[in-house]
Amino acid sequence: MSTRKSERIMNLAICLLMARRFIEKTQIRQVVEGYHDLSDAAFERTFERDKDELRAMGVPVETGSNNPLFPDEVGYRIRRKDFELPAIEFTPSETAALGLAATVWESATQAEQAVSALAKLRAAGVDPDPGRLGALAPSIGAREPAFASIWAATLERAPVRFGYRGTPRRVEPWAMTYRRGAWYLLGQDRDRQAPRMFKVARVDAAAERIGKPGSYRVPDVDLEAAWRSLEPRQPDSEAVLALRPGRAPDLRRRGRPVAADGVPAGYEAWAVSYSRAADVVGEICAHGADVVVLSPQRLRRAVVTELSATAGRAS
Repeated sequence: MSTRKSERIMNLAICLLMARRFIEKTQIRQVVEGYHDLSDAAFERTFERDKDELRAMGVPVETGSNNPLFPDEVGYRIRRKDFELPAIEFTPSETAALGLAATVWESATQAEQAVSALAKLRAAGVDPDPGRLGALAPSIGAREPAFASIWAATLERAPVRFGYRGTPRRVEPWAMTYRRGAWYLLGQDRDRQAPRMFKVARVDAAAERIGKPGSYRVPDVDLEAAWRSLEPRQPDSEAVLALRPGRAPDLRRRGRPVAADGVPAGYEAWAVSYSRAADVVGEICAHGADVVVLSPQRLRRAVVTELSATAGRAS
């Protein structure tokens, strides 16, 4: 669906949802952006298609008349009670995860969407307490100075310029990912005319925009394959971790099951690669008791130290 069409259908849905009474087509044509410049015939065709698409998406567009004496004066509306989602209940663990997610985003970017979502959850009777998990937020948040500017440019498809290890780079951001305890940017390097991956921590300062939002298109490529092909080739260390079954999927994805001594009952041994101990410590600590470091001992000591400090701050 094109951006223009998506915006028009969204505007139509908002118009019908806000109406207290049925809205006639002549009024819809005046109010909804995207219908103004159409001819009569084009408007009729476009409106009927948009209405059908809303219904196909499960939006209950109701047809009726405001005047029982003139039922032929047809109008349209979306009743709020038919459109709104039913009450959602969360388990204690889900509530804690929501609170932690909001804390991470607030510490990373002060994102208005996360703060707003947390307020709505509280208004609905859910009481996530992100303060209790605040000690973990720095371990999995986005502490890189350039993160906020690059994230915003990625969402808006705006080209940026930044220094990378002292070298100026001009990039069209495609996507960002969090891997091995660090944030990475994947995008088109305009100077090298090829896709490149950038570790955000190595960006010298906030990215400066050099173009308008929406000034390029993200190519139709397999981004996961692109990540794998462009991922920095670094000599990795390997840790042997005891994982509870079904837990820590991020660690399992880049690891493999192994045989090991000293595996606690109810755990499985996995060998997991990492580039820097400082990056993986926070990742392991975020899983709490679901992950136990078996080796190397220096990594085990670092995790125990971090968890002890976290417990002290939370008490």
